[in-house]
Amino acid sequence: MNEQCTVVLPCRDEAAALPAVLGDLATHAGAFEVLVVDNGSTDGTAAVAERLGARVVAEAVPGYGAAVHTGLLHATTEYVAVMDGDGSFRAADLHVLLDDLVHGRATMAVGRRRPVSRGVWPWHARAGNRVVVEWLRRRASYPLHDIAPMRVCRRADLLALGVRDRRFGYPLELMVRAGRAGWRITEHDVPYFARAAGTRSKVSGSVRGTVRTAQDFYTVLR
Repeated sequence: MNEQCTVVLPCRDEAAALPAVLGDLATHAGAFEVLVVDNGSTDGTAAVAERLGARVVAEAVPGYGAAVHTGLLHATTEYVAVMDGDGSFRAADLHVLLDDLVHGRATMAVGRRRPVSRGVWPWHARAGNRVVVEWLRRRASYPLHDIAPMRVCRRADLLALGVRDRRFGYPLELMVRAGRAGWRITEHDVPYFARAAGTRSKVSGSVRGTVRTAQDFYTVLR
């Protein structure tokens, strides 16, 4: 089967995680093309990804949204999936999301994080996510429970949506714009694992990171 979906992995200093992440994706060869977007790494992330056979593009502008948008521009398949490159998700869970798109059940399918053990999702990150989701559910009538850390959509639809944020507010702006555009969005539980040893989250790895993300979210919600 020819690849019909590009999996975009926005990465900043994820060299330690990539062997397992790319190895996991390789077991689904034929379903996914992998695109690593190196967002200013200093640990050899790009070299590790290339050595393991992934296609790599660079985005010098720092920010999650910048990396995702660059991946979207370089993807060539009809569908695009996005998930973190830190080892916290599994490629097998992309299939049910992609199936919703292929069979017309959704304009975008997203994953709802279900931690596999205590401590995987720090309290400050969970609290921030809960506040944002509650705002979406009240103000945008959104029946969702997470801000789509894993998602699948048609590339053309994402480009047409015109998301502008290039920092950590990108997922929130995506959800707000998708809601306003009347997209059909489905949500599926996905297991959420501890990120790979030797890596650190730019969002939930510290209270400071969570606060910085909250500031980006506030900018989107104003």
